[in-house]
Amino acid sequence: MLAVGMLTACSSAYDAEDVAYAGDYGSHPPLGVVGYPSTGSLGITQQVVWRIADGKVGELASLADKDGNGASEKTAENWITAFGKGARGKVTAEFYDEGSLRQEVVLYLHETDQIKQIQVRATSAKGKDIWRVIMDEPSPEEATALHPWVPKKPGELGSKTVR
Repeated sequence: MLAVGMLTACSSAYDAEDVAYAGDYGSHPPLGVVGYPSTGSLGITQQVVWRIADGKVGELASLADKDGNGASEKTAENWITAFGKGARGKVTAEFYDEGSLRQEVVLYLHETDQIKQIQVRATSAKGKDIWRVIMDEPSPEEATALHPWVPKKPGELGSKTVR
């Protein structure tokens, strides 16, 4: 019995993460996936969509790769304002190119017919890779602008960026 207690104590932080993830996963519509995400790029993308859907500015901004210029809070507000309704419905995420360190992701928000391109990347913190999202769109126009290469429908480019 002592061994079970010790194992439980050692794994409590991991279990809390799993419980939080399971709660988020169960309370949001499933994310459709096109392309080849890594575990990390998929995980951060799901969290971005969930935080936009939930309208949680602080939690969304906390997913940002720290840019040092304070843009992540304003960007989070812009993303929630612009894409909140669509993020609460069916969303398909298309993952472009190889995703071991960074990946372009295009979110297709089907309820509102909106498209949002984001970039996610791995950063090192405390000896391990942690995935973050680039959040440097402090104006509403930047937040809703699309790059010319972004297709109108998932899969049109075969998950390869063409620039």
